[in-house]
Amino acid sequence: MPKLNFLSLIMVGRYQRPLKKIESITACSPLEQFAIIQLIPIHIGNLHFPFTNSSLFMLLTIGLVLLLVHFVTLDGGHLVPNAWQSFVEMIYDSVLNLVNEQISGAFSVKQRFLPLIYVTFTFLLFRNLIGMIPYSFTVTSHSIITLGLSFSLFIGITIVGSQTHGLHFFSFSLPQGVPLPLAPFSVLLEPISYRFRALSLGIRLFANMMAGHSLVKISSGFAWTMLSVGGILYLAQLAPFFIVFASTGSELGVAIPQAYVFTISLCIYLNDAINLHQGTSAS
Repeated sequence: MPKLNFLSLIMVGRYQRPLKKIESITACSPLEQFAIIQLIPIHIGNLHFPFTNSSLFMLLTIGLVLLLVHFVTLDGGHLVPNAWQSFVEMIYDSVLNLVNEQISGAFSVKQRFLPLIYVTFTFLLFRNLIGMIPYSFTVTSHSIITLGLSFSLFIGITIVGSQTHGLHFFSFSLPQGVPLPLAPFSVLLEPISYRFRALSLGIRLFANMMAGHSLVKISSGFAWTMLSVGGILYLAQLAPFFIVFASTGSELGVAIPQAYVFTISLCIYLNDAINLHQGTSAS
């Protein structure tokens, strides 16, 4: 064991306390709530598929939605709907109106894509709301989840457009009314813009959820610090709690519209793929 001289003892004593402070700051980081924790390690050969807290809360979300719909639709539902049945019917009516307004065409075409859009909206809505519960996990605050969802849906939209229009589907790179001198630039830029739709769809949801939850975490830590410090003015100590309530309300106002924005963007892109070079008309 190496001997410690006087200078070494001074350096250890000098940097011991700052290191503890750094550890405490790291433990209270607002990004700690987004950490992926391995719950059950699963190995298949050389591949590693761990069951994490993200997987757990996605399964809890799916189970909660299925149980809610099952109990609401049990025995055909109630003639006079209760609160839960009214909530489920409100979600269904909202998605149905959204599909009718944003996707033009025959009724059979709209009904074909209604289940996909309804499941997407319901999953995002419940996933965002469950993330507001303290000590829970927000799955949509991770870019790998939101981008995986957006790219999967966008690949499906591209397949639908190709099956509907064939090779003519790729004429989206040259919209109607483009002047002839700008046609070469449109052919080069439109495919890039088309691919960035899926990227922006996932990043928008991820960035808003992560920023909102970080703000709530920082406000909560600030309120707890103000109460711990103490002081003469009691109302001044309670002021941070009003900030926490305000930030929580604003985050709740972000969680619900983000599911709606993601779904309405999906409907618009799906309408562009089905009705090539045509506007949206409610029918």
